Amino acid sequence: MEFRSARQAIMQLLRTVAPADLPALLEWMRTTRDFDEFTQDNNDIMLKNIAEDLRNCLPLETMLSSEHLALQKIQQQPEPTVHVDAFLYDEDFIDSLCEEGKMSRNYCMVCGSHQTAPLGFISHSFSLMELKFIYHHVLPDLSGKVLVDVGSRLGTVLYGGYLYSSALQLYGVELNGDFCQLQEMVIKKYQFTDRIKVLHADICTQGSLLQNADVIIMNNVFEYFLDEAEQARAWEYISHNVRKQGSLLVTVPSLEDSLSSLQGRTQAGEGKRERDRGSQAGSALTG
Repeated sequence: MEFRSARQAIMQLLRTVAPADLPALLEWMRTTRDFDEFTQDNNDIMLKNIAEDLRNCLPLETMLSSEHLALQKIQQQPEPTVHVDAFLYDEDFIDSLCEEGKMSRNYCMVCGSHQTAPLGFISHSFSLMELKFIYHHVLPDLSGKVLVDVGSRLGTVLYGGYLYSSALQLYGVELNGDFCQLQEMVIKKYQFTDRIKVLHADICTQGSLLQNADVIIMNNVFEYFLDEAEQARAWEYISHNVRKQGSLLVTVPSLEDSLSSLQGRTQAGEGKRERDRGSQAGSALTG
C-alpha cells in the first residue's frame, strides 16, 4: 500500500471510532512505543546524520581548545589516553580510521620498537546503543515528564530523548558556549525546538529546573571539567535541589563512585541517604 492510500485508510478508520474513545486513541498513538519497530530505523538514521553533521564541525578528538582542564586531566592519566566520542565514532568507524592511519588503538611503549600497548579511550557522550538502552530499558515511560541533562555537551541525550521517548520537555544545561552553539545548530536543523531547550548556564544556577525535573542524567559530568572544590559545590547544590517525589537520577560513573573521590569535601552522599527524595538509577554504561 502506498503512502496516500495508507493515510486515507488510517483516516477512514479513525472516523469509525466512537467519539468518546477518540481522544484516548489519539493520545495512545502519540505516546505509545508499540510503533517502535516501524520508526526505530528512521530514528537511528537521523541520529547517525546528526553525528555526521557534528563530525564535520569538530576535530577528530572532539575536544575544544576552551576545555583547558579536561585536556589537562586526560594528559595526566596513568596510561596514555585519548578522547574518542562514542556518539560520533562507533567501533566500525574507529576501525576504518585506524585502517586509514588517522587513528590508532595502540601506543609504542619503547619508541621505534614493536612493543605496543592499548591506548585508553574515554568518551564524554553516550553511544547510539547506550542511548537506546537508556530510553528503552532503563527509564520508564516519560510521557508528560521533564528530563534534564547536566552538561549536555553535544546534545546526544537530548536528541535521543526526542526520538526514543515521549518526554514532554528535554533541557540541556551546558557551561561551554561553543557546545551550546553546536546543539542549537542541530536542534534548528532537525526541528527539535518544540521539546528541546539548551541553557548556557552553570547547573548551580538552575535550582528551579532541578526541583521540577522528573529525570536527571549526568554522564562524566564533573570529573574532567571541574576541580575538586567545584565538583563538591556542584554535588551539594544538586543534592539540595533534587526534590521531586519519584525523580530519577541516571549517573555515569555511579553516584557512589563520583562522591567517593570527594570524601571530606561534600555531604551530598550522606544527605542523599538521609532524604527520601525518590529513586536513583545508576548505570555504569561507559568506562
